[in-house]
Amino acid sequence: MDYHFFYHTMADGTVKQVNPFSGVEVWTVPGRGDKPLNDSAQSLDATSIEQREPEDHCAFCQARLFETTPEKARVIREDGRSKTLYRIPPTEYYSSTPIFRRVSNLFEILSIDYWRQNYSYRLSSRNLQWKEAYLADKAGIEHVLALIDYKLGRSGKSDEEIAGISAEEKLVMADAFFGGAHEMVIVGQHLHDTGMLFSTADMTDDDHYDYYTLIIDSLSDIAANNRYVRSISVFKNWLRPAGATFDHLHTQIVAIDEWGESMERKIKMVVKDKNVYNSHGPNFAGHYNLVFAENDYALAFVGIGHRYPTVEIFSKSTNARPGDHTEAEIRGMSDLVRATHAAIGADTSVNEEWHHTPLDSIFQIPWHVFIKLRINTPAGFEGGMNIFINPISPMVLRDRLVPRLYTLRSEGRVSPSIRIAEECLLIPNPLQYYKSS
Repeated sequence: MDYHFFYHTMADGTVKQVNPFSGVEVWTVPGRGDKPLNDSAQSLDATSIEQREPEDHCAFCQARLFETTPEKARVIREDGRSKTLYRIPPTEYYSSTPIFRRVSNLFEILSIDYWRQNYSYRLSSRNLQWKEAYLADKAGIEHVLALIDYKLGRSGKSDEEIAGISAEEKLVMADAFFGGAHEMVIVGQHLHDTGMLFSTADMTDDDHYDYYTLIIDSLSDIAANNRYVRSISVFKNWLRPAGATFDHLHTQIVAIDEWGESMERKIKMVVKDKNVYNSHGPNFAGHYNLVFAENDYALAFVGIGHRYPTVEIFSKSTNARPGDHTEAEIRGMSDLVRATHAAIGADTSVNEEWHHTPLDSIFQIPWHVFIKLRINTPAGFEGGMNIFINPISPMVLRDRLVPRLYTLRSEGRVSPSIRIAEECLLIPNPLQYYKSS
């Protein structure tokens, strides 16, 4: 393969890149990458906040559980082990302390009316039973009606207009809370013990595995209860520069009824060449020494042709969808993703994006996660030329992450099973997704 077309360095040090999957052209110009990774302060001066127990700093905090929609699931610790509880009755919200919570997003990207009006969507029998049981509880119906009133107010309705809407109409709107297709998994803590915002880097490997497992539960449950879903987006926006509305750590899961142009293009590439994700992914990255970490189940390398400095973490599994992965495979991905976040640092604003095979595709792409460092702002040059300036070259980003990973591993803060830099095996075609196509 002629990798030179996608990635080469000019005589003056300018690194020119074209992403082989998206076609995005990116240049890294000498002198623009001198910023440290942790150059963006946390968007909230957490040290100025009085730490309270339970926390009540925002609507996602432990003391304000009724400010989010009814809980579809929560992870708790019981006798030192994690346990998942489902469809929490409102009277039991404070009977346990959630480590993670799964709820519907109060302000969906695709509303319940999108699915109703375009597809005649109705709640599944299981979700309808849950809704009826929840509303049969006095605390439950008060919770739901209060949220509907708040949502209507935020949409511009006056108090008089809200009062004029019947309870029956409002409870129809509440279908979104029990069977909508936009959910969140919310981390229990708002602040770390240090007083700073609690980040992915602050989790243990066990915690992060439970976090990923609950996200995958959401993927599976949405698909099982809405037959019109074709693909599901998973993303996390950390800190305001990455688009976060809340400083409280959470991940969003959004189902849509199509693949999107980007996925259409990727599937066409797989149809043409089943091994394209190996040849354009780890094989390519290995050729330029951009693979910097791996374990038995996943590997991580610095991506090329991204508008922001980006790390790509790929599952090696024959299974292409997260929900089909074994526990060990999920753990492998989870450990490597968390280690990457820890190496980047909690002070750097990032987006985490999941990419995986659409629900109705017979052609497979491997599950992979992008971590994008939001340390630069595309400006006028990019818009005019459609060439994006990325301030950190792939090799510079690699060289910043590797020593941090060594330190984190020696301190016992990331999994000892992670191989770093020259320890990586770099076996050709390590991604096994194509074997199940």
